[in-house]
Amino acid sequence: MLRHAQFPSRHVAARNVDVWLPPGYDAAAGTRYPVLYMHDGQNVFDPSTSYTGVDWGVDEAMTRLIANGHARAAIVVAVWNTPRRLQEYMPRKAIQGATFIPTPGDPPFPTAEVVADDYLAFLVTELKPFIDAQYRTLTGPADTSVMGSSMGGLISAYAVLEYPGVFGGAGCVSTHWPIADGIVEGYLAQHLPAPGGNRFYFDYGTEAIDAQYEPYQQRVDGVLRARGYRPGVDLLSHRYLGATHNEAAWRDRIEVPLMFLLRP
Repeated sequence: MLRHAQFPSRHVAARNVDVWLPPGYDAAAGTRYPVLYMHDGQNVFDPSTSYTGVDWGVDEAMTRLIANGHARAAIVVAVWNTPRRLQEYMPRKAIQGATFIPTPGDPPFPTAEVVADDYLAFLVTELKPFIDAQYRTLTGPADTSVMGSSMGGLISAYAVLEYPGVFGGAGCVSTHWPIADGIVEGYLAQHLPAPGGNRFYFDYGTEAIDAQYEPYQQRVDGVLRARGYRPGVDLLSHRYLGATHNEAAWRDRIEVPLMFLLRP
């Protein structure tokens, strides 16, 4: 794993960016690779930096899947969050007109503080060009995906809505649809790209916060199906009975979205 410490940006605060290269990368000098960008990057590879002391184990999962032929060899870019995680991951255009964002269990925060569009500008105009220049990447949307959990699931979906020609796939794990009374659900319905060029993975558990997600996710799945997204082809949505809302739960099922987004 390679770390680009305190990667600078004109749009958002500097942060660490960790890059995992697939087995054989150095030996395969002429080979280019798809790229998966992941939010909450400190939780992706290393338990010592993870919020809960448990990481997603993406490096181990990718190594297994590649060896078994279940996923394409890919570069994984883990983008660390900052103290403004909520403000960076809340889809900005979904909340036009609202003064405050209601957050279940926490005080509302001002809409003016939401900077998700700046965060996406950082990913698209600063980080991705750097990664494409520094590493041997396949640069098109068919080879570029984004993934995260909870609020990271929201910003992953939003990334595809705003930049469908950049991000071809979104992995939305335990997506936190209830924030702001589900307002992002409506925005997705209005701005969903036509099927054929993008794919969406969604999931949720049935315990803790995840217990709130089922009705939202069912409606979102219905919107995608009505627009022509095909289950198992460019839409995959799973309910995990007994699964809760933490890194250990996401680690247990990480291979499923990886196989879908990086299907050989």
